[in-house]
Amino acid sequence: MRISKHLLASFIFLCLLPSLAFSQERVLLWEKGNMPNSKGLNIKDSISNERLMEVASPYIQVFLTSKQENKRAAVLIIPGGGYHHLAYEISGVTLAKWFNTLGINAFVLAHRLPISKNVNIREIAPLQDAQRAMRIIRANSMKWGIDSNKVGVMGSSAGGHLAASLGTIKDDYARANDTMDQLSFRPDFMILVSPVIDMGIFAHKGSRDNLLGPKPSPQLIDKFSLQKQVSSYTPSTFIAQAFNDKSVSAKNSLLFFDALLEKGIPSSLHVFPQGGHSIALRNNPGSTSLWVNLCEEWLVESGVISR
Repeated sequence: MRISKHLLASFIFLCLLPSLAFSQERVLLWEKGNMPNSKGLNIKDSISNERLMEVASPYIQVFLTSKQENKRAAVLIIPGGGYHHLAYEISGVTLAKWFNTLGINAFVLAHRLPISKNVNIREIAPLQDAQRAMRIIRANSMKWGIDSNKVGVMGSSAGGHLAASLGTIKDDYARANDTMDQLSFRPDFMILVSPVIDMGIFAHKGSRDNLLGPKPSPQLIDKFSLQKQVSSYTPSTFIAQAFNDKSVSAKNSLLFFDALLEKGIPSSLHVFPQGGHSIALRNNPGSTSLWVNLCEEWLVESGVISR
């Protein structure tokens, strides 16, 4: 029996389809009716210009490497957007695909926004989802071929603030009364690009207002000024930012690095002359284009991946 090339190609595609779908599956963070800090309103997801404007049911999108390339490390990627929206494609999916080329499994987080009318306590909603996402990755580490001691986090801009919150704030906001409560949400490494860190004098006003409200208390400002929360709990960190960033002052990165230095946490800081608040995976000006290679070398140097 002869099989046409077209039929054979279709058969191969159908065989590959399950693995392709699995590699980019979406995993909901909370069981229906068991999402903490929710008013239970009937809201829907909202997407505009590749940005998530409303996240009704938080999830992680899974990007797994091939078995042959898998280096058993993982990273939770948190997109930026000033806590107003999530730039899901450019600072989420695009980066996930790059991490896959390094043999790192990637998970893009779609978390609730603090300005959503469906949250009760605005400032903890994003962190609840991020903590739960880390626990879900570790709970499925065997299934996804991941070393549960090599699960890090990456965040850009306000996503960098949420990523750094995972590595500095110890309060458990994600308890769901299930077996995952016993798993750690602490990242084993952090990668921060143009991160929002300070909620005081050097704050990005939009991020602060969206996360903490228009008139936050001094206690709330201190709590979420993450340079003040660095401790021995905080993992090694790679930071990249531009000197000419007019949106988020490079002082944010300097303050965080200084705190890491004070606590003796081996980390790497790179402040490039150009790039503004638009440091991306590709097409960066001048020496800023080096941040990708520097980050890869740092991951090797830190023992997260090997050559």
